[in-house]
Order: sequence, then C-alpha cells, then structure tokens
Amino acid sequence: MSIREERKQQSRKAILDAALSLSTTGRSFSSLSLREISRHVGLVPAAFYRHFQDMDELGLELVDQMSLYLKNILNQLSLHYFQPTDVQTRATLDYLFQRVEAFPEAWIFLIAERWGGSPTLRQAIAREFNFLSSDLTQALAQMKATQHIQSEQDLKVLAQILFELTLSWVMQWIDLQRQDNHPQQQEDLQLFRRQVQTQVQLLFRGILHWDRSLAQHP
Repeated sequence: MSIREERKQQSRKAILDAALSLSTTGRSFSSLSLREISRHVGLVPAAFYRHFQDMDELGLELVDQMSLYLKNILNQLSLHYFQPTDVQTRATLDYLFQRVEAFPEAWIFLIAERWGGSPTLRQAIAREFNFLSSDLTQALAQMKATQHIQSEQDLKVLAQILFELTLSWVMQWIDLQRQDNHPQQQEDLQLFRRQVQTQVQLLFRGILHWDRSLAQHP
C-alpha cells in the first residue's frame, strides 16, 4: 500500500470515528453536518467528498460496520442463550455486558438512529436488524431447548423477543454505567444483572413448556 493510500484510509477512518463519537454523546447523527465532522478531524469540507458523497453515505457505512460488530457478538450469545444452569446464564450475561462496555458506541448509534431523523438510516438499520433477528431464528432452530417448537413463525417471534430484550438490556446497562457519580452505582448494576438473569430464566422455562396447540384459537 502506498503512503498516499494509507493516508486516505486514515482520513476515512478519522471521519467515521468522529461521526460515531459526535453522534453518541447526546447528539443525533441527523443533527451533524459534514462541515462539523470535517472540522473535528482537521480537514477542509472539500476533503470529505474524497471519501463520501454525502452524510447519508457516511451514515450507511457506520450502519454496516456497527451491524457487523453486533452480529459477531449476537452469534456468540445465540450459542449460550438457552442454558439450564444459573452459572451458564451468568456467564452469558457477563459476556454481553463486557462487550457492551468495550464498545458502547456501536450499540448507542444503532439503537438511537433506529428511530432517528434520517429515513435512509432508519431503513438501513431496520434491514440489518431483520438480518440479525433472522440469524437468531436459525440459531434457535438448532438448539436442543427449542427442538419441540416446530413452527418457524413461533421461532421468529421468539427471536424477535430475545433481540428486543437484548437491546433494552444493553441501553439500561449503558445508562447505569454512565452514572459515574451515583453512590449506589455498583449496587444498581448488580441488581439489574440479577433482574436480567431472572428474565432469561423465566423465558427459558416458558420455552421449555411451549405448546403450539394450546395457543390455537377454538
């Protein structure tokens, strides 16, 4: 790779990093301008167009990158979601919250912009979330705990419940983590972790006893 190409890639990454940082600290992506982002990384606005046609293209690149990050994490979680022991459930939640703490911006960006002001980003995130939910549906179909669920639609509903719950847990965890001056922060985090573990276990019990015939209307 030439020095020129290397510098171009560094500038592109700097723009992406700046947009992600600015849009996950109380701002929405739609409120940002290319001038603001360019100024943040020390570039003239004209340099922005060497990397992206417009803000939508920049946002779509962020959606792709952040979705791939979530995909890798959720693939790992899908291997362990339905485990019968408390120890295994705790280990799964430990993994989830550790990954959230390692890169909260990915979660914040996608969850916030899911309902943000840009139709282009909303549609892209909806598409990526549907892909992630479909991946989870396929993983559920392979699990021993769900072998008695024969309906693909039931598995899709279950995957969607798990996916939405995970997003909710993540944002609550991030909110608690960011209350740096809260004297009971650690107690609140531990309480929340126990509540999430109970939710997973209750959901697991319900899945084990799920009977499609009992859900049919007379």
